[in-house]
Amino acid sequence: MEEVLYSAMEDYYVDIIIGQGPTAHPVHFTLPPFTLVGATTKAGSLSAPLRDRFGIVSRMEYYSLEDLRQIVHRSADVLSTKIDESGAVEIALRSRGTPRVANRLLRRVRDFAQVYRDGLITKEIADKALSILSVDNKGLDDLDRQILTTMIRFYNGGPVGLSTIAANIGEEMETIEDMYEPYLLQLGFLQRTPRGRIATPMAYDHLGITYDTEK
Repeated sequence: MEEVLYSAMEDYYVDIIIGQGPTAHPVHFTLPPFTLVGATTKAGSLSAPLRDRFGIVSRMEYYSLEDLRQIVHRSADVLSTKIDESGAVEIALRSRGTPRVANRLLRRVRDFAQVYRDGLITKEIADKALSILSVDNKGLDDLDRQILTTMIRFYNGGPVGLSTIAANIGEEMETIEDMYEPYLLQLGFLQRTPRGRIATPMAYDHLGITYDTEK
């Protein structure tokens, strides 16, 4: 597939093989000028020739708290939901730096506010709703905490292999690596080493577990 893209990106054509065996023959397709935009969480899995053919290569960062606060306010307006400043900040704090997570949490907090309050989302309402959803003040959910707790309780904080963690918590390695590890790494709760994953002292502190300084 990558080799097909080379000619398309450089010369605006592709050659596709039609048929099989002795009857196979190439068909030439000329392409109109186009812009190719690609996105991946595993840039290292792409070949260097393909990466080098992209004119602009950028890296996306997590959204700041202020950006997320504004997104929560805007989404609340779209949903016709009342929210004060403290409520927006509380949701933003637990959104893992990701707008779609902020919007998902906002909808669940809105439901809670409509049932247990007059519909206004405050810090208190957001905290209660997100606590029910097991989303803590760092945005960690049950599986995030289970990953860290498993490493600490059963393997003394690591190093421990990803396959071992996955087997212990009953989750796929790819799910842990793609969905959970990036945020735990960003928070400084997890380290990757050649020997495996290690839970940091910050992870112990967040979970309320005493860290053995003599490890």
